[in-house]
Amino acid sequence: MFGNYLIGLREGLEASLVVCILIAYLVKTGRRDALVPIWVGIGVAVALALGFGCALTFGSQELTFEAQEALGGSLSIVAVGLVTWMVFWMRRTARHLKAELGAKLDAALQMGTAALVATAFLAVGREGLETALFVWASVRASSDGSHAPLIGVILGLLTAVALGWLFYKGTVRINLAKFFTWTGAMLVVVAAGVLAYGVHDLQEAEFIGGLRDKAFDISATIPPDSWYGTLLKGVFNFQPDPTVLQVVVWLLYLVPTLAFFFAPTRRAARDKAPAPEKATVPEQG
Repeated sequence: MFGNYLIGLREGLEASLVVCILIAYLVKTGRRDALVPIWVGIGVAVALALGFGCALTFGSQELTFEAQEALGGSLSIVAVGLVTWMVFWMRRTARHLKAELGAKLDAALQMGTAALVATAFLAVGREGLETALFVWASVRASSDGSHAPLIGVILGLLTAVALGWLFYKGTVRINLAKFFTWTGAMLVVVAAGVLAYGVHDLQEAEFIGGLRDKAFDISATIPPDSWYGTLLKGVFNFQPDPTVLQVVVWLLYLVPTLAFFFAPTRRAARDKAPAPEKATVPEQG
């Protein structure tokens, strides 16, 4: 459940920050008349993300078992690719996010209402679609028949919305660069589990072989239905009897991805770069 909560928090906070920055920028610059198109764009983006998630959830139920596993495995791999790109993108641009969105909004204000709707839709829609896909893949990977994974995601999203509101009001000030660095690293660990599970799905669909080649089996030591087995699966998508290919893919993804992810931090420390300022949303004026 914690792993899914982290996904909801991390992904939801990105979208919340984008919304807060857009709204606060318009309020501070005296362009409250442009708020309605922004909210329209945000509403359409949220509806699209929810529709996409429902299509994934209910559309796959009509497929055969092999087709469900093939679709689930393929989309899990796509989701890991998208979230990996997003993690690195946010790691690089977190401290410049306000300036980047402000420049796009200035250009949209000059072009008219349609441009404002499109700006809000694109800014939030990308986050929404990525979130819907990765949440679907993660919940599918960690689900044990209960509603705990979905509850974790919802709680994470609600926390993100609350934090976004506090950012907007100027109540909360945190170093967003550090926040996205450490939550991004944890998300990479979660993504590694989703990737391994996606490979297992493709093996069950007989799309790739090796389903019976087990790397190890510690089910007797860590029963999947035990509280600690459930905890490990919920947080890390841990499987007590993975195949050899799952373990290989997990290691080949996790180790180099984390190494590249933390490499800029080491270079920045060597170069004695100045510490990033506390990132906040412009206060309401």
